Amino acid sequence: MPKMVASRNLRICTKDCMCLYVCPTGATDTETGQVDFSKCVGCGDCARSCPNSAISMIPLDYPHQQPKDERVKEKVRAIARSKAAQENIAKKIAESADDPGLRILMTAVRRSDRLMGEDLIRETGYLLPQSGEVRRMLESFVADPPEGFPVEAAKELLSRMWFNS
Repeated sequence: MPKMVASRNLRICTKDCMCLYVCPTGATDTETGQVDFSKCVGCGDCARSCPNSAISMIPLDYPHQQPKDERVKEKVRAIARSKAAQENIAKKIAESADDPGLRILMTAVRRSDRLMGEDLIRETGYLLPQSGEVRRMLESFVADPPEGFPVEAAKELLSRMWFNS
């Protein structure tokens, strides 16, 4: 099993603090409420004892992305490009619409197309953020950025992130 560390979701933590009593290293006893990764040994006792499920175990090493047939990936990418075009059309209609109902509808269509496009892109091999596919995609966007793409942020991400393939 890969080494894991505990991570606390402060939004759902009710400060019952069972984790403080069961953690063998004191990693859960911090001023910020977050788990100290440098002390965490990944035993999972804190996550199992939390009555609110506010602590999750996060793997430090993720599995490699499974290969997908290139023909399937291209078909899914074509649908994703279609969703991007639909999103742009919905945006233009919303911006030019006089009818408030039509503006609301096109805003919803735009958001829906964005979410579907993101899901499709993930399914073509970009599901794991540290996969080689993601690195290559970011590098291609830095080399030839789409309009409005945050090039400097992508460069920073590429310099800080590790990739597994």
